[in-house]
Amino acid sequence: MAHRPTRREMLATTGLTGMAALTGLASSAGAQTTPRQPRIACLVSYWGATRSHADWIVTKLIDGYWWQGAHTPSRVDVAAVYMHQRQTSTLGEKVCKAKGIPVFDTVAGAVTLGGTALAVDGVVIVGEHGEYPINLKGQWLLPRWWIYQQVVTVFEQSQRSVPVFNDKHLSYNWDEAKWMFDKSRALKFPLTGGSSIPIYFRTPEIELAVETPIRASVVVGGASDEGALFHCVDVLQAFVERRAGGETGVKAVQWIRGPETWAWTERNPWAGRLLESVRTRLDLAPGHFQDNKAPNVCIVEYRDGTTAAIYSGRGAGWTYAGDIAGQTDPTIISMLGWPGPFDQYHASNAQPHWITETMVTGKEPFEAERLLLSTGIVTNTLDSNWENGRYSPVGRRVETPFLDMTYRSTRGAQFSTGARPPHVPYLRGFDS
Repeated sequence: MAHRPTRREMLATTGLTGMAALTGLASSAGAQTTPRQPRIACLVSYWGATRSHADWIVTKLIDGYWWQGAHTPSRVDVAAVYMHQRQTSTLGEKVCKAKGIPVFDTVAGAVTLGGTALAVDGVVIVGEHGEYPINLKGQWLLPRWWIYQQVVTVFEQSQRSVPVFNDKHLSYNWDEAKWMFDKSRALKFPLTGGSSIPIYFRTPEIELAVETPIRASVVVGGASDEGALFHCVDVLQAFVERRAGGETGVKAVQWIRGPETWAWTERNPWAGRLLESVRTRLDLAPGHFQDNKAPNVCIVEYRDGTTAAIYSGRGAGWTYAGDIAGQTDPTIISMLGWPGPFDQYHASNAQPHWITETMVTGKEPFEAERLLLSTGIVTNTLDSNWENGRYSPVGRRVETPFLDMTYRSTRGAQFSTGARPPHVPYLRGFDS
């Protein structure tokens, strides 16, 4: 009987010659061949608890995800995994063992499948969670750039590149983030990533038209720290980049915390009106947002004169409110939370869809400039509260002439629609 190659043997086979040999073997046995799915390497910081982003994202890339009202089988093959904090990533170890996915000790080993040259069709970086320090500015020193630059080294040595997804913002450091974006342009590989919230289920299920005359915007959501603020910033950018004239970049940012939040709001009635419109639409009690014990607002000034404010507020999920020229009432769109302890596990369903689209088509689902701009807004907002070696609750206004990204968003709607997945207990049989 002819030897049938195991999954591990197939993953270890690289290059067109090896694939042709495998195809020939299948043909000689009379088997019908099917198109090969893109092989991807998943490089994660930590995969231990069922709340870690690696678990939410990578398991869906293995087993499929819920998209537009139905479960969708995976269209990629997770060929390799690297875990930076492998010793504590016991859940990841068990999942990979059960699925027959090799785990490599180095980033280069994963993207070369143990060889000497790039051997995968795409790279997924999930540098979120794990035991990493937080600096005095409140930035979590996650190893996204550290992982990314090793991938780029393999690209350069192999003289070819493949699409890359980077979960959440590019880096806590602006210079690193700009380097990451610039490398994607220099080496000509698709780059995507960001938050899962802009593509989550929306209420109502609408997208702003391109060239919408937005004058001012408010986003309400959990924005108490760097990571939560990025979700809100990325939601904001997903809407405001569709304004008339397209994205023009950001002129300045500022972060204000504590009671001064409401003093700033009184001086800027446009923000108060939009915040009140969110409260009314969601049928929350009068003064609901003002009852927040730790209020804060992130102010974003765009180069074209458009303004925006992000408020930290409970009970609103993530909600966008836009003051649009020619409309009497604001446009309000909510990405509301999911009931139960694993709400964001469900929120992350749309992200694997766009990851696979990127890997299959080789095209960015949205302009990567948005990912860089959202990253820059967050990193510089954290700087707003840091001056002369000390933390200040009333942040200074930080001018950002380098956030001069200009582009036009021409993509169609990207958020998930239809029925949501059944809400069932999250039980897969693997302990953390």
